[in-house]
Amino acid sequence: MEAKANKKSGLRGKWLYSARIAPYVFVLPFVLSFLVFFAYPVWTTAVMSFQEVLPGQTRFIGFENYANLWSDSFSSALLNSSRYTFWTLLILVPVPLVLAVFLNSKLMRWSTFFRSTLFIPTLTSVVVAGTIFRLVFGSLDDSVMNGFRHLFGLPTVNWLADSSLGMLVLVVLAVWRYLGVNLIYYLSALQSIPHELYEAADIDGASTWDKFSRITLPLLKPVAIYVITISIYGGYSMFTESFILWNGNRSPNDIGLTMIGLLYREGIEKNNLGFGSAIGLTLLALTLFINIIQLRFFGLFRKEE
Repeated sequence: MEAKANKKSGLRGKWLYSARIAPYVFVLPFVLSFLVFFAYPVWTTAVMSFQEVLPGQTRFIGFENYANLWSDSFSSALLNSSRYTFWTLLILVPVPLVLAVFLNSKLMRWSTFFRSTLFIPTLTSVVVAGTIFRLVFGSLDDSVMNGFRHLFGLPTVNWLADSSLGMLVLVVLAVWRYLGVNLIYYLSALQSIPHELYEAADIDGASTWDKFSRITLPLLKPVAIYVITISIYGGYSMFTESFILWNGNRSPNDIGLTMIGLLYREGIEKNNLGFGSAIGLTLLALTLFINIIQLRFFGLFRKEE
């Protein structure tokens, strides 16, 4: 009996400490969470996108929800989200990189102060930031931005009633709040670059631009690709900022309507979960397609020589 017990204990120990089993044990929590919180919801969303989902009943309607996507509201939401993503990419990818290079320089004075100052807006709640910006860019004569315009003899502007000005406010809010996050990413990557590379470049007589273009930029490429990827996702998934700025999901002529805003309007407000699921899957496919294109463009899928 004792020999049999020792044999079972030995087998148990062999399984517990097996080099083959251990990797699967460590990966298991991620796999389970992925299946439960991503794969299963995506599957149920895909099923609902082909149904009319009403309280207490569902009815299969084929591609009718996808056919209904081509409406004025969907076009406005897609255009607004695309414009917002374009402008945030144009600003929030290169500008933090340049600032990070300056702040990482030994010649930069008070760099710690500037890093903290630029990162503090990230800690602010989106709801609080959106409320403040709604007041700053208010339509009244004594709002902050209109008061600033009056100093130059310019008339009062209703910032959130115009498509271009409303987009400007959204982009300014995004830059104010998220610039510090991307700055930290770039700073972390810059500090991991071996200083010996710059010393060797100095010995070879390289200029500041040569060191930046031939050392800094190539070694920052993986981080830049990551920043672009999350910025594309963040741009198309933006909702709270628009909702708070226009004090709801009903902006004038839908100038602040986003893809997530349309999903919320159709799926939650109108209780049309089937149509909302079709919008969500379309948004998922769109962001996935754009990210695959940009990853191929930047060479992430190419084998290094």
